[in-house]
Amino acid sequence: MHDVAAWAQRILSAVETVFFGKREVIERLLVALLCRGHVLLEDVPGMGKTILARALAASLGGRFTRIQCTPDLLPADILGVSVYNPQDGTFTFREGPIMANVVLVDEINRATPRSQSALLEATGEGQISIEGVRRELPDPFFLIATENPVEFEGTFPLPEAQQDRFLLSMSIGYADRSVEQRIVDSQRRLTHPVVDVVAVTEIGEVPTLQARVVQVHVDQDVMDYISGLVEASRAHQHVRIGASPRGTIALYKAAQALAAVRGRDYVIPEDVKELCRPVFAKRLILTSQAMIRGVTADSVIASVLESVPTPVIPEQRT
Repeated sequence: MHDVAAWAQRILSAVETVFFGKREVIERLLVALLCRGHVLLEDVPGMGKTILARALAASLGGRFTRIQCTPDLLPADILGVSVYNPQDGTFTFREGPIMANVVLVDEINRATPRSQSALLEATGEGQISIEGVRRELPDPFFLIATENPVEFEGTFPLPEAQQDRFLLSMSIGYADRSVEQRIVDSQRRLTHPVVDVVAVTEIGEVPTLQARVVQVHVDQDVMDYISGLVEASRAHQHVRIGASPRGTIALYKAAQALAAVRGRDYVIPEDVKELCRPVFAKRLILTSQAMIRGVTADSVIASVLESVPTPVIPEQRT
């Protein structure tokens, strides 16, 4: 998996020239991309989510689009629309911003459920349907959605079923003092540094690398560990609905991708542990009593990880 690791290192280095101090966040985006999954970034405004998406797209050499969600956004504004040509009496399809390699859906919870649902087929099947015609999305297709967790006026919370469509859910978090000072220092220019990010790979390489990730070995003990974590999430006293089978698949595939990004052709339990929170974060529905008591999904996931013994796989024994 050295080719995947080398590719990931080039992307990481390129993005880190404008997005500082959050290497783990960039790495997890690459994990989702290699799994043909999508990411939900839940954070307050001004944390660099748009810059991160733009830098990733530029370093990949792919097309980037941004959709700013508002209550009056229509599905046609996302998917595209047929425009009538009065000269010859025909309709011409005009592609929407969904037709890109990296799509940033900003503040997805400000869009109405009707517009949110327009993204379901795109994220789940890699295609869209308009006027009875199916249109394939670009390959690769990677969607990054953001939502503001502290401002709820004029928003439409994502249904649990739609949250489950995202492979990973995570937040960027505040930078420490030295990193924030570096961010400020990088802005001493008329244009943002992200315009200088150049492609360090070809977008056409991604499908080949995605196929390589599928070949990463998962030991039966690690598979049992993943199943144990999923079962523990469903049986937890504070959980009403635990991780779905899609969550099991997401944890399995994400662990494969993380192993490949780090140059291994096999998964270790630490890969699963590291990705358990971003995979399970939006897939656990807590009981009403737990929410009243202030129990969080993070604390439940920590409890689940403590309750399931970590296996020792053969590669670790030797």
